[in-house]
Amino acid sequence: MSDYQVTQIGAPEEWRNHFGGFVEARSRDGRRVVDHELTMQYIGMTANALEPGEEAGYWHTHTHVEELYVFLAGRGQMGLDDDVVEASPGTVIRVGQNVWRTWRALPDSPGELRWLCVRSGGEQLPHIPDDATRDLERPMPWQGR
Repeated sequence: MSDYQVTQIGAPEEWRNHFGGFVEARSRDGRRVVDHELTMQYIGMTANALEPGEEAGYWHTHTHVEELYVFLAGRGQMGLDDDVVEASPGTVIRVGQNVWRTWRALPDSPGELRWLCVRSGGEQLPHIPDDATRDLERPMPWQGR
């Protein structure tokens, strides 16, 4: 059996309907912890949506985890230590260890602020993956269908 899993998180406009979080006491509307649904070993991911004017309401930092925020819709801001960074569709923000972070959807955002947060920890990844193997002779699975 191949080692893969599939889940559906829905279209971004449906993310707000999900209620979730890492622990029940801190769960909220618009958060889905995808790595709690899939057996992920080295990475984690949440799908997030905030209404215009809504904010996280807290700061947090990680000592081991690196995060990558990929903004897909809406307009917002991230607080990163003493800086405020604008976020809109196409903005990608990498946040390293020991950086304090928080975020909000701007009150005049044209819709929900939607983003994916990809988390990783442990060992540093190589710039170019060094464990990949290519098979240029293997036919594509959609050929002949």
